[in-house]
Amino acid sequence: MTETRDIAAILVAAGRGKRAGGPVPKQYQDLGGQPVLRRSVDAFRAHPQIDRIVTVIPPGDEYQVARLLGSDICVVPGGATRSASVLAGLLALPETVDKVLIHDGARPLISRHVIDRVITALQTHPGAAPALPVTDALWHGRGGLVARPHPRAGLWRAQTPQGFDRAAIIAAHQTHDRDAADDVEI
Repeated sequence: MTETRDIAAILVAAGRGKRAGGPVPKQYQDLGGQPVLRRSVDAFRAHPQIDRIVTVIPPGDEYQVARLLGSDICVVPGGATRSASVLAGLLALPETVDKVLIHDGARPLISRHVIDRVITALQTHPGAAPALPVTDALWHGRGGLVARPHPRAGLWRAQTPQGFDRAAIIAAHQTHDRDAADDVEI
């Protein structure tokens, strides 16, 4: 008998979101009557191809987040860096998981269409990530002043979820010796 292979989503929300400001971390801030993290989780919970969700959160927030998200969501304390937090989420996945989508929990407006496209790309590639072309003017600065423009041709803004073969991304995280802005970098 062949074992079923699952697709999992890991939502990384282990930071304190200080750049967003406010009295609480950005993943817990209200967005239209619900916390940002709840909206992010619900987008993946509603997707028919996502079999399980792991949410990586700040250590000590486990009880609060379990009440917020419900018992069907695995809650894992994160590490000191984003990379350590992602690895904690990856290691919480069972062996039956074949593919994994890694998403920033503070990005609640993810569409089903983007999730679909990442999953579809994983059928023929070991990794997949959405990106948007840079359309804004870019500048180099020095001393708080614009020094010169920077060409935007060939530049892309990385997005999430980024999808991977589970075994490959775990191996990459276990051998990568520094933090990274996202999992494609690893």
